[in-house]
Amino acid sequence: MIYPLILSGILLHISDDAGLNALNIAVKSGSPGIIPCVYDKQRKENRKFWCQGYTWGICDILAYANETGKYSLTDYPAQNIFTVQWENLQTSDYGYYWCAVEIGDHGTKDEGYHLYLTVQSAPDVSAVNSSVSGQEGGDISVQCLYSSGYKNEVKQWCRYKDQSCYTAGRTDTSQTSSVQISDDGRRSFTVLMTGLKLTDSGWYFCSVGNLQVFVQLTVTEPKQAITTESKPETQMHDEILVLFLPVVLVLLLLVTLVAIVTVRLRKKPDAL
Repeated sequence: MIYPLILSGILLHISDDAGLNALNIAVKSGSPGIIPCVYDKQRKENRKFWCQGYTWGICDILAYANETGKYSLTDYPAQNIFTVQWENLQTSDYGYYWCAVEIGDHGTKDEGYHLYLTVQSAPDVSAVNSSVSGQEGGDISVQCLYSSGYKNEVKQWCRYKDQSCYTAGRTDTSQTSSVQISDDGRRSFTVLMTGLKLTDSGWYFCSVGNLQVFVQLTVTEPKQAITTESKPETQMHDEILVLFLPVVLVLLLLVTLVAIVTVRLRKKPDAL
């Protein structure tokens, strides 16, 4: 099933048809974490902020982009994303949070969409690695973990920017890569992405039931392979010539000197 990310004006929200009002992000208490927030490309220059509240009208601003504190926000205008990072959240920090953009016009509301953070000492859903990387044309593997209470829930791997999801038990091929999900039926499922393209880079999430956890994927260009193949014949000849040219010149000089001395000795008159 594909969960579309609907644009309502500029305000982003997840379609009610998807069965989700907002992503429910699983967070481990006492540990660092990071999540992405997307925004419309028209808002690249606008100030970004992070706030907390059950409704937009009573949202308490916690941090602005490029400020330090409990939450650190970093804006990436080229990707239309800003990230929210923290070092230590407690279970009491659970609740609704908003990814938001400051409009600044008098009488115009700021724009945002909400996420729910479930903060647990042992999260019911997690990922072995929160960031993975691979080379173009290669493949990557991501292992997503879940508690025993979630073993019968639907397992999915979704791309955040368009909410396109791949479901365990199916093999789907998109324009970007082939995705396979295998569930061990106990405590984990593994995502295998093959034929990676540079455009596959971005944020994804493991989804189990009503819980999600973010994973960042970075795809790079292949490094130039260092080979020991034979050099072209003409190149080898050139290198040999450069190597032995001084020796040849010295030999020619010696031969010339010997010839000159020999000629002079033959021309020398016999002694009386």
